Amino acid sequence: MQKKKLGKTELHTPPVVFGGNVFGWTLGERDSFQLLDKLLERGFSFIDTADSYSHWAPGNTGGESELILGKWMKSRGVRDKMTIATKVGSNPGKEGRDVSKDYIIKAAEDSLRRLKTDHVDLYFTHWDNEATPVEETLAAYQQLIKDGKVRYIGASNLSPNRLEASLKAAKESDLPEYQVLQPEYNLVARENFGTNYKPIAASNQLAVLPYFSLASGFLTGKYRKIEDIQGERKEMVMKYFDERGLKILKSMDELAHRYHVSNAAIALAWLMHQPLVTAPIASATKESHLKAFEEAMHLEFTKEEMELLTA
Repeated sequence: MQKKKLGKTELHTPPVVFGGNVFGWTLGERDSFQLLDKLLERGFSFIDTADSYSHWAPGNTGGESELILGKWMKSRGVRDKMTIATKVGSNPGKEGRDVSKDYIIKAAEDSLRRLKTDHVDLYFTHWDNEATPVEETLAAYQQLIKDGKVRYIGASNLSPNRLEASLKAAKESDLPEYQVLQPEYNLVARENFGTNYKPIAASNQLAVLPYFSLASGFLTGKYRKIEDIQGERKEMVMKYFDERGLKILKSMDELAHRYHVSNAAIALAWLMHQPLVTAPIASATKESHLKAFEEAMHLEFTKEEMELLTA
């Protein structure tokens, strides 16, 4: 399995990063362990999680995903084989988001405890609070990097202005620089990244790991009628269910039929073909879903096929 270098870091990633939001939400501990075993067997060793996953599920408070991942890595003795990304700033279960230095230092310690490790490979600012100076946030990461608890940092849901201010402050004040950007980006949600973030990523050599790569399941093609949309993702999927979204599905159907692969594979492969994208982030709840990851890795679209999807 080919691995790409993650921007200017020493980290390498397989063609798909696994999204750990399902652990402790749609998958319990036993099923999570089974899926993680299969992921590692297939060479998918990069897991993206967050301290807030999955606080939205009934009975949860946040940190459940990290707890399960930490137990699994310890029980299997595989921490050295894994690349682990987690996030800070959402302040799960409380009012407001927090990227103050004191909060980040404490949150990092809590994440390390749950993950049963002494460091994370990549630590993201998950959500921002613009009342906190970017220099204070970066100073927290500087301490964590100095202490060996974090290797590299990334940004997820910062505004373009705050992202640029952070990158500028890092250069001017000798603070750690964001190396990775994790934006929402997929076949049906392109404009925000393309207009507001793509130029920043290109000019600063940021590696891009898009989230919602399958648009909350819409791009798998399983939703064809309003009646098909059920469960926790209904609100997220409804916004794609319009004339444009259905046209995109039709184009995907054409290529999926041509290559004998799933629609999910087409969606992931389209992202893999984007110049700035290192790897898309995608989740799964069954081993059979991982087939789409492997199908996407082997797809090589022609210029005309890329234009069909992009149009």
